[in-house]
Amino acid sequence: MSHILVLYYSRHGGTANMAKYVARGIESTGNEAMLRTVPEVSPKCEATEPGVPTDGSPYVTLEELETCDGLALGSATYFGNMASPLKYFIDQTSGLWMSGALIGKPAGVFTASASMHGGQETTLTSMMLPLLHHGMVITGVPYNEPALLETTTGGTPYGPSHVSGADNSVTLTANEQSIAQALGKQIGELANKLRG
Repeated sequence: MSHILVLYYSRHGGTANMAKYVARGIESTGNEAMLRTVPEVSPKCEATEPGVPTDGSPYVTLEELETCDGLALGSATYFGNMASPLKYFIDQTSGLWMSGALIGKPAGVFTASASMHGGQETTLTSMMLPLLHHGMVITGVPYNEPALLETTTGGTPYGPSHVSGADNSVTLTANEQSIAQALGKQIGELANKLRG
């Protein structure tokens, strides 16, 4: 059994909900999905987050990233890019890059935004860049997933996406759920093949 990290940042819950469906897809391949998040960052130097979040997934550690067999990376979209708390964590992975700890491991990305044209695809590709530098094997969602052809909301071959609405009240559609699960399944199957 592979241990696949589902690492995400979610401020209003849309990306966190997607992470759960990605995890289901991973688990459908007989692998374990580890849901983790990152703490907020603050412009105030003395501000710190508690060691354990008050709710939701635990905070990720560099060791969990180093020892995972695959990665699904998710972030809310901020101006067509990943959120700063996730980027801040990734910027701390230079030691893993230098040791080559992530080389050859499968990875995929997912996102959520308030609007259809909020920069989902640029966010997905921006999250791929550090993973490519780490030498990870990037996968998207193949078009044998029927929901990619049917969706009128979120979902791309670059990775799952969700349109949450301006007030974040829109729940994941059935197609968005299917596409998120398809990414998890794809990462899980790649992990099985690479491990074998």
